[in-house]
Amino acid sequence: MLRTFAAAAALLIVASTPAFADGTVFIGSATTPANRPAKGLALGVSLLIVGFEFEFAEASESLEDAAPSLRTGMGNVLVQTPFPVAGMQFYLTTGVGLYRERLGVRQETHAGFNTGGGAKISLLGPFRVRLDYRVFNLRGEPLYSTVHRVYAGLNLAF
Repeated sequence: MLRTFAAAAALLIVASTPAFADGTVFIGSATTPANRPAKGLALGVSLLIVGFEFEFAEASESLEDAAPSLRTGMGNVLVQTPFPVAGMQFYLTTGVGLYRERLGVRQETHAGFNTGGGAKISLLGPFRVRLDYRVFNLRGEPLYSTVHRVYAGLNLAF
């Protein structure tokens, strides 16, 4: 048993690839129930095909449209192409975290899930443009249990 464990550990060390990290600042739009500005940042690390990221984002409140503000903090798993194809690295992502929705004096804080995908498009050196689409499924009693968000951001790989 110990030999098997040692052999597996040695194989993982020899076959491992270096981890790559990146950070993204983004602006976009939450589209449910009405378009309103969204902004945020994401920090991630990837191991060739699988990656992990933490994302914090906020969509503004619009009282005229009865559209609540939405703050999310999500931990995500990404599955991505192992290298850029024609300067683009495509990915799918899913994750869980917490949200806070506010409209006027009404507030809901609970767990949420997100699923989406996008592409990181090479610009110059470590700089990339990141395009992303997400669907958030909010638990508890939010005004809108499904929220869509699109964004574009500046991504720095390091």
